[in-house]
Amino acid sequence: MAEPTDRPASREPIDFTVETLGPCTVDSPLAPRLQARRTTQHYIEETDRVLFDDTLSKVSRREGDLEDLPSLEPTGPRKKIFFDPSKTRVGIVTCGGLCPGINNVIRGLVSELTTHYGVRRIYGFKNGYQGFVPRYGHDVVDLTPESVSGIDGEGGTILGTSRGQQDAAEVVDCLERMGISVLFVIGGDGTMRGAQKISAEIKARDLKIAVVGIPKTIDNDIPFIDQSFGFQSAFSEASRSIRSAKVEARTAPNGVSIVKLMGRHSGFIACYAALAQNDADFVLIPEVPFTLDGPGGFLQRLREKVATQGHALVVAAEGAGQELFDPADAAASLKDASGNKRLQDVGRLLRQAITDDFAAHDLELNMRYIDPSYVIRSVPANPYDAVYCIRLAHAAVHAAMAGRTNMVVGRWRRRFVHIPIALAVSDRNQVDPHGDLWWSVLEATGQPWSFGDFAAEQVTAFGGQ
Repeated sequence: MAEPTDRPASREPIDFTVETLGPCTVDSPLAPRLQARRTTQHYIEETDRVLFDDTLSKVSRREGDLEDLPSLEPTGPRKKIFFDPSKTRVGIVTCGGLCPGINNVIRGLVSELTTHYGVRRIYGFKNGYQGFVPRYGHDVVDLTPESVSGIDGEGGTILGTSRGQQDAAEVVDCLERMGISVLFVIGGDGTMRGAQKISAEIKARDLKIAVVGIPKTIDNDIPFIDQSFGFQSAFSEASRSIRSAKVEARTAPNGVSIVKLMGRHSGFIACYAALAQNDADFVLIPEVPFTLDGPGGFLQRLREKVATQGHALVVAAEGAGQELFDPADAAASLKDASGNKRLQDVGRLLRQAITDDFAAHDLELNMRYIDPSYVIRSVPANPYDAVYCIRLAHAAVHAAMAGRTNMVVGRWRRRFVHIPIALAVSDRNQVDPHGDLWWSVLEATGQPWSFGDFAAEQVTAFGGQ
């Protein structure tokens, strides 16, 4: 379970208000099943709320009455809905990088819409937001329970994907032409920013089209969500590479294996994969800077580990060590199609630095380098993520049919909730260097809090290491 974004309680209120298209006046097909349900440990009534804070100290720092405490709207079916299912047309689009479980979400959406709400017209837009724009010429796919049967056993997405934003006006033009009432968007933070722009354009035209997001990222860096779908599958697959790297390192004299994993700004995959396999000697993540050279630096610690153990295994998130590169380097200013800053290659840096350092100390070195980045994101969802995906899909359908819009579904403190898109893209979930997760990594690896110059700043915070 990835640690939730843990912001300190403040006096500034957090606006968890979810936009709606209007009053719900249509009887839900699920209403008869809801009559006897009441809030319990495992279910929340639609009129109840989920508290944002989960400790007494956080609650005590809030001002106002009980009803003023920050809280989120629960997911789930409503007795009254906004859309008439028999007249509702739905669109589904997948954008951004691949992630385990996308097909599970697609199948869950189609199944819930058809089986329980009776929606008969569901369209899949091909290759991300490009699928809405005429100049790309991408076809539209009719999605039925039969056409999505079995896709949850496959990695990737049957709808294809692409990176980069498209003109929100062109997207809404397409929705109007096709008479789409509900759009489900599956993607990461860049995709959700695009969905936010689409929602704004819909609102500016005074249209009644719901936009609901199911956020995905194997980096697990979306705030206000306990965990992104596909994350568990990704770090489970990554742990296989760590196991192989350990075998390679320990079967060669002075063997050093480096495993570079995804994690641009958040080191969750590196942390969880390392804990799952528990073979890593060092874990390097973006949230904890380090130095290579000098007393207590990474290279010295690595040499000491190899000297005492005979080998070493290093797990590095792709965004680790960016502070070691020259910001004036031309490569540092490049961006990808989604507008993200291109990272410098920490894997190449570590390989060269370790090679040079061992040579300078006249030490034998047998290095192995493994980068399973694309492998871990293209696998099918594991059973845990498969369950999580279908529950997110159900929650998204219930929200959209009830006229909620400009929002995403997620889980907070193990409760499924509605979250405004504005909040979901407002920040980045990261590993807390003072939190329980990083503490567990340090305990498992035995590595110091940090290395070199940065270690001196942290030494007293972690028992004198």
